[in-house]
Amino acid sequence: MALTTIETSSRGAIEGSVAAALQGRRADARGRVFELALVGCLLLSLLILGMLLLDVVRDGVPVYTDRGYDFLDSGLSQDAARAGVAQGIIGSFWIAVTVVVVAIPLGIGAAIYLEEYAPRNRLTSFIEINVRNLAGVPSVVYGLLGLAVFVEALNGLTGAEGVDRRTLIAAGMTLAVLVLPIMIITAAEAIRAVPQSLREGAYGVGATRWEVIRSQVLPYATPGILTGALLSIARAVGEAAPLILLGGVTGLAGRSPGLSFGSLLDPGSLPERFTAMPIVITAWAKLPQEEFKTANTAAAIMGMLVFVLLVNSIAIVLRNRFEKKRSA
Repeated sequence: MALTTIETSSRGAIEGSVAAALQGRRADARGRVFELALVGCLLLSLLILGMLLLDVVRDGVPVYTDRGYDFLDSGLSQDAARAGVAQGIIGSFWIAVTVVVVAIPLGIGAAIYLEEYAPRNRLTSFIEINVRNLAGVPSVVYGLLGLAVFVEALNGLTGAEGVDRRTLIAAGMTLAVLVLPIMIITAAEAIRAVPQSLREGAYGVGATRWEVIRSQVLPYATPGILTGALLSIARAVGEAAPLILLGGVTGLAGRSPGLSFGSLLDPGSLPERFTAMPIVITAWAKLPQEEFKTANTAAAIMGMLVFVLLVNSIAIVLRNRFEKKRSA
């Protein structure tokens, strides 16, 4: 067997250059400039975000100081002093539930098929390319799709005729379709990152393909899948354009059920007319009254931020828990 050797002088030069690079004796001006540029972009982004949050908190805190929980418990009203976001919170909650029930299982299933079962051919490549393209389609296009399919063709998924077709369940299904490509892409990337050695070891002890996926692939990919679920829920809860196209209520929405635990979990609101936090914020920001445009809008934004952060916190806790189990 022929062995490739390195001369002593060459080896010493290589070791010296590596040691100098590791110890920082060799200046890397372009690398330092690039690093400073990245830090500058990060600080600028944080500064802009901090200014926006400060402005929202400054305008919204007086509403909670004066009204407290009443602002969250009240329904839509033409009087700024009595208007609240209870119906918006209920609508956003059920939209998030629909995304969790519909988009996340379908996205994980599609990702498992594309990565573990589908043959590597032109059809599979065509499907993957189109899924990635769908993730970049503007949300208003999905609103038109939901209006044509879930509202007009399927009667709002309730079987009712007439104006009742513009229902909360139709809005939830539309946003589930909107975030489905994102869920598929992130889940597929998480599954693709699973080391091949785990699969080969499981196959080596006689496991079937499904047993390998269930016991090795999915537990390892769960943190990445939960990250995709977090992004999907956050985007669905924050979308306004599709909901406006689907007929989300921007004015009075009837009697408010209040923000009790029972009303929040009541599925009876699914086949009814709906509103959501993005619609409430958009409608109030366009009103001429200063009380709606500044104070109530900022307070609604604060409520929506808390709602999104709560959902994200739950997903982060679950992701960290699965990461600890994977590293154990």
